[in-house]
Amino acid sequence: MPSTRTLLQALLLGVGSCAANPLVASNSGPEVETRTLEEIHQAALKEGGIVTLWHGGDETTQQNTLKQAFEARFPGMTLNSTVDLSKYHDAALDEQLANNNVYVDSIILQTVQDYPRWNEEGALLQYAPLGFNEVAPAYKDSLGATYYGVAINGWKFIVNTNKSNVALNEWEDFLNPELKDKLVLTYPNDDDAVLWAFDLILERYGTGFFDRLLAQNPRWVRGTATPSTILRQANSTYAATFTSGGGFVSSNGVNFTLPTQGPFVTWAQTAAILKDAPHPEGAKLLHGFLLSTEWQQPRGWSVRRDVPLPANFPFGELDDNKNTNAGAFMPFMVDRARVGRLKDWLESKIGTPQGLSPLKDGI
Repeated sequence: MPSTRTLLQALLLGVGSCAANPLVASNSGPEVETRTLEEIHQAALKEGGIVTLWHGGDETTQQNTLKQAFEARFPGMTLNSTVDLSKYHDAALDEQLANNNVYVDSIILQTVQDYPRWNEEGALLQYAPLGFNEVAPAYKDSLGATYYGVAINGWKFIVNTNKSNVALNEWEDFLNPELKDKLVLTYPNDDDAVLWAFDLILERYGTGFFDRLLAQNPRWVRGTATPSTILRQANSTYAATFTSGGGFVSSNGVNFTLPTQGPFVTWAQTAAILKDAPHPEGAKLLHGFLLSTEWQQPRGWSVRRDVPLPANFPFGELDDNKNTNAGAFMPFMVDRARVGRLKDWLESKIGTPQGLSPLKDGI
């Protein structure tokens, strides 16, 4: 039965008892998928051939590649994907649950602290999709199978060498005088994954590093795709960032690197199917596709343990890199008191997020 709590209760309860153990398991076992993708495809077509996906992001076109690939792979299917900031998607989903009016099938969000709460409330489908057994334990609710990582995201060091010849190998390189007035960074008090990067920086290098970073006069923007876009613009003088993902193959003078000694952010973008999804077979098909080797392998680091890296991937195996821990993102996100304190401290230094919203206004 759908949750009967009010929207206000949803907003006030937060993560509740899940804070101690974010990977909370359900009491009963999940449905384990045994069909092939082709068999699920046929079931999804009989259901209507539609999947409604809410995906976290900050530009409306960010999931166009997924939509095109999914619809080409499974003729007759339509993937209706809506991209918005995860913090807005999760509030809107709480409203659906409070009103017993679920019309979304699948969610893939950065706000991973909400998955354990939704799991406890019984809002998520207990379902282990194809490929679930190969997903690393750190990225999934391994017993209940209600939520699991489907992609590894992370922030890279990015520099446009047409605008700066500074090599970015460690965090200290961003303090190079040549990068003064040339850094563009996402507000950390507007995005929790960016906030985590600053948490790691402050823990490793202290507030002195942050003060020196501020002395570089960075431009603060909203959205994590925004810095990468700006430093590529021909009429822009901004040259470098560490709050965007981008690709992994350098091109057109834009280079991607990672620190060899300092920490950096990676995390598993997490997915779930709503228990009352109107198109559960379509959602099962989508999640099986997302965890398939054909989708995972070309994208670099995989949530699956059995997927090799692409031949041209420059960064090596994620598990071999001691400077990042993608599984530590959820514990950070669940600790909302720590997140709130850090946001408040940073806001006292750089102010509230200002400027254009990439989803609504462009750059």
